[in-house]
Parts: sequence; structure tokens; C-alpha cells
Amino acid sequence: MKFDKDTRIGELLEKAPEKAEILLEAGMHCLGCPASQAETLEEACEVHGIDVEELMEKINEEK
Repeated sequence: MKFDKDTRIGELLEKAPEKAEILLEAGMHCLGCPASQAETLEEACEVHGIDVEELMEKINEEK
């Protein structure tokens, strides 16, 4: 499944919980926060100063 920058964190974690590790490594340590669940990946990247395109590459990387 491919995700995009408009994917909400809650949706990503629901559909692919193994991707949480990528978010944590990028510096998003607030995954359990109720507010973060409704945030898009792009919004979260803006708040944390993370390059959204780089993060999307990692999230959508096939393993």
C-alpha cells in the first residue's frame, strides 16, 4: 500500500503499524498523542522540521 503526504498519522498507523518505527526515527515521538492521529504526514513534518519528501520515500520503500 502506498501512502502520500495527505495521509493522516492515525490512518498510517492503523493500516501499517510497522511504519511507526520510521516516524520515531525521524523524530516524531508524539505518535500516541490524540492530536497527532488527525494530523497529516505533511503537517507533522512541518511541525517537526522534517523533509516530507524524504520521509515519504522511506515510508513507501518496499521491504
